[in-house]
Amino acid sequence: MIMQRQRLSALEHPKANKDTYREELEKLQLKLMALQHGVYQQRHRCVIVTEGIDAAGKGGLIRRATAFMDPRGYRVHPIGAPSEEELAEHYLQRFWRRLPKQGQTVIFDRSWYGRVLVERVDQLVNKSTWQRAYKEINEFEQQMVDDGIIVIKLFLSIDKEQQLERF
Repeated sequence: MIMQRQRLSALEHPKANKDTYREELEKLQLKLMALQHGVYQQRHRCVIVTEGIDAAGKGGLIRRATAFMDPRGYRVHPIGAPSEEELAEHYLQRFWRRLPKQGQTVIFDRSWYGRVLVERVDQLVNKSTWQRAYKEINEFEQQMVDDGIIVIKLFLSIDKEQQLERF
């Protein structure tokens, strides 16, 4: 299946009532459980990566998404600010070392996109560094796909008012 790229502002954000939400949530939880089972049975590897602004609900999404999954078959890696040791390495190294083994699923709570999002916006890296990161990120993702890893990327978006309310 080919996914078409769209601007976030062009996407519809329909509101669902609680019953519809619960039904859709359960369908998606069952799909993830089936995906995990297939990954295990076929000895594939799967990476699920979440990204979004603070308070967007990444942690809650991960808790709800994994509700039906076998905890022996997945690992969640929260990605915070890099440690001193990680700062001495290439920024993608912290992700490389956490990629899944055969039959496993890895979930990243935050992503490698931090280089071109947070680090860029907060001016933690210079312009040439974050510009180079776009190419590095594309190559990293392509290497995963070429190696047979299933890559699922989820971006959560909320508006500033909702973010303030959640804080």
